[in-house]
Amino acid sequence: MSDSKPSFTKFRSRPRRTVRVSSEELVKTDTLNDQGLPLVVRPAMQGVGLVDWAATNRDFIATALAKHGGILFRGFGVETPDEFERFIGAAASDALEYKERSSPRSQVSGNVYTSTDYPPERSIFLHNEQSYNLSFPTKIAFFCMQPPDEGGETPLADSRRILERIDPAVRERFEQRGYMYVRNFGDGFGLTWQEAFQTADPHAVEEYCRNSRIECEWKEEGKRLRTRQVRRVVARHPTAEQDTWFNHLTFFHVTSLEPHIRDALLDEFAEEDLPNNTYYGDGSSIEPDVMSHLQELYEDEKLAFPWEQGDVLLLDNMLVAHGRNPFAGPRKVVAGMADPVHWNAC
Repeated sequence: MSDSKPSFTKFRSRPRRTVRVSSEELVKTDTLNDQGLPLVVRPAMQGVGLVDWAATNRDFIATALAKHGGILFRGFGVETPDEFERFIGAAASDALEYKERSSPRSQVSGNVYTSTDYPPERSIFLHNEQSYNLSFPTKIAFFCMQPPDEGGETPLADSRRILERIDPAVRERFEQRGYMYVRNFGDGFGLTWQEAFQTADPHAVEEYCRNSRIECEWKEEGKRLRTRQVRRVVARHPTAEQDTWFNHLTFFHVTSLEPHIRDALLDEFAEEDLPNNTYYGDGSSIEPDVMSHLQELYEDEKLAFPWEQGDVLLLDNMLVAHGRNPFAGPRKVVAGMADPVHWNAC
């Protein structure tokens, strides 16, 4: 038996190589349905951090959003609202404060809020976030911290497809007149004006309304408030350069509520005193068959998927409407908004 030691010279003589992996190789993509909404992006290997990946792949995100309308980031191990807010800043702009509120939400961390505080047994009709504001977010993101036991999906619908399917006569009527959104505060149902405008100063509300083209009318010495705002129904996306059905006229119309809630409100309030309702831009009532037509289109275009813990969903708010299905069991889905734009840019 030889007592000579093996030589490792041939191994030492080889220089160490740096392995470079492109951004495209770090993730893999697929879809959940034939329509491709949302595009699903997953890590292709361990250790891919969503925040860092998003910061270096903004062009990919922008292109995918313009095409698909939404991206579901799944399997990246996002755990906290702070990490989620950093993702928003990496993929878009810093998360926005929730202003001119229309639904109950609680602040979770920074500018991350609960997606909604509506009771779990209620569904929420599809809508584009804050389209009634003069300045609105073009991005909205959701983070699933805890999926429910049952239901609780965030259904989506492509607003471009809805626009294409609207009866031409109906579309023309709304494009000529716009729509009017009427709100009544202080009657014991829905948000108070203090919650909606985030101030207890009536003069600050009046100033906000003047600057936002909102007509406001005080009743009972400042205890009750009625506002009216006329907005457009079709927007031209400022970067994707596509027309989209972008409004709240269907969402806020009383007939879009669940039947038992709608009937209870109509028993309690005169139509002009409803917490929320919509009309043609000249204040005339929208015909029942027109509302049925629009509601059916949203339902026909609705797509949904079950949440998984750690999911992050990023939507182009102008291209895709979202809602919420009823659920059972604890559910914690938080939301953040980014990239504001003014209606004048659309």
